[in-house]
Amino acid sequence: MLQVDIDSTVRTVFGKGPMRQMRMREMTPANLYSKGLEPVSLQFETATLFKSLLFIQGRNAVVTLRIDGDSKDNRHALIQEIQKEPVSGKLVHVDFLEIELDHAAQFTVPIKFSGVAKGVDLGGELQIFRNTVRLRGCPLDIPDMIKVDVTPLEQGGPGFTFADLDIPSNVEMLEKPGTTFVTVY
Repeated sequence: MLQVDIDSTVRTVFGKGPMRQMRMREMTPANLYSKGLEPVSLQFETATLFKSLLFIQGRNAVVTLRIDGDSKDNRHALIQEIQKEPVSGKLVHVDFLEIELDHAAQFTVPIKFSGVAKGVDLGGELQIFRNTVRLRGCPLDIPDMIKVDVTPLEQGGPGFTFADLDIPSNVEMLEKPGTTFVTVY
């Protein structure tokens, strides 16, 4: 899984007015949620946070938060929610969910298709039924995406099933292995 480090500081101001002033100073408020503990209020430099979020867009990523003013050194988290202004697209708020790297969890991993199927060259149509797969494992063992080369698919022939995917041995697939996710008609 992809890993990204982001620097932040503990936020000490709250409320509508101070949040507007913070955003005017090019800072973005955020919260870090953890199981059973009080949320940690954070603030980030907007430009740095935006670049990091753009880099991991649409992929599974473990974010290592280096929090200035926190009792722990580094915290590992997943992005739970990103709030943007609807018109301008500027960041308004980000929520993170703290995770433990040695505990298994469920993830949805995108499937990236490459190549041109033989059956498509002969007039067929590529039918994609699923472009994600559910996997269970430790966060750092989960791939950020699975690549599938569709070149060998022929028109009317068998498609690829989830059993055909190449996943790490220490990761469990939660899909039915015999389910076809791509074929050519």
